[in-house]
Amino acid sequence: MVIKMVRLNVLEMEKSEYTGGKSSLCPGCGHDQISNNIIQAAWENGIHPEKIAKMSGIGCSSKTPAYFLGKSHGFNTVHGRMPSVTTGANMVNKDLCFLAVSGDGDTASIGVGQFIHAIRRNLDMVYIVENNGVYGLTKGQYSATVERGSKKKKGAINHQAPIDLCAMAINLGCSFVARSFSGSKKQLTALIKAAMSHRGMAFIDVISPCVTFANNDESYKSYNYVKANDEVLHILDYIPHFSPLEEVDVPEGEFREVSLFDGSTLRLETLAADHDYTNVVSALSAIHEAEQSDRHVTGLLYYDSEVPTATDTLELCETPLVELSDEILRPSSESLTKVNSSFR
Repeated sequence: MVIKMVRLNVLEMEKSEYTGGKSSLCPGCGHDQISNNIIQAAWENGIHPEKIAKMSGIGCSSKTPAYFLGKSHGFNTVHGRMPSVTTGANMVNKDLCFLAVSGDGDTASIGVGQFIHAIRRNLDMVYIVENNGVYGLTKGQYSATVERGSKKKKGAINHQAPIDLCAMAINLGCSFVARSFSGSKKQLTALIKAAMSHRGMAFIDVISPCVTFANNDESYKSYNYVKANDEVLHILDYIPHFSPLEEVDVPEGEFREVSLFDGSTLRLETLAADHDYTNVVSALSAIHEAEQSDRHVTGLLYYDSEVPTATDTLELCETPLVELSDEILRPSSESLTKVNSSFR
């Protein structure tokens, strides 16, 4: 008799409960690895799939929610308009975990205005950009995040300056900003798990090489280039609130611990000793210094747990609006008369 051992999470659920459909992306696409990391993070965090809402726009990246969390809610929005749809959904059902997956075109081009205002509001959501520097669905034109001087396998050299989404997010006051690489499984999974536990906007820019249009070694977003030029700020370990700290195996070194909203912890083994993730100038300096040396800096760049969320600012009630009864939501004729009288 063969006994099959199946690992369960704290909800006594198998990881298969968090998977989705079969991917139709190009074999080897970095986006598929990000999908696997999302599955792993949600399972390890012990979040009910039905408590997660997957949000996306248009693009290769925005197809990926079909490949993970098949039992979760999902909304594939108009190109670049995902943040506003997420805003509406968040306002009426703030107890859901909103997990948004976007691309560098969906976020840095047509959707850049929506991205900016979602950060300004500190919308309570995880916002992952699968960043490859090209528009894969429309045959590989340069996106707004590609570096100046980039040369694809075919086509002209890019002469325009890039938009660094992490630098933009930090300047706008985003409360959780990180960068990672689709080929860094441990780092990216830890960051996604921490982002899911963060209260407010958690933005992760993931460099995800396009194996079809931009995987020549000269491209700064190719797999080989990123592996050779990745400046890692720290080694990450995520400690959920239901796990004792002493049970987590971490490498020896100098540690700093980030306490998250739900009582969980992101533990950083510092490699770049001068990086202060609580300091805006330090975060921006790390990004710009890496850019000047044609490198990618990865890890937790900036974190601030004190920024009020959009629901805090609007002073929404504890009960999600979707759960309120008609008797509470519908004002009485007396209250309407009182409100109207105040404007006369």
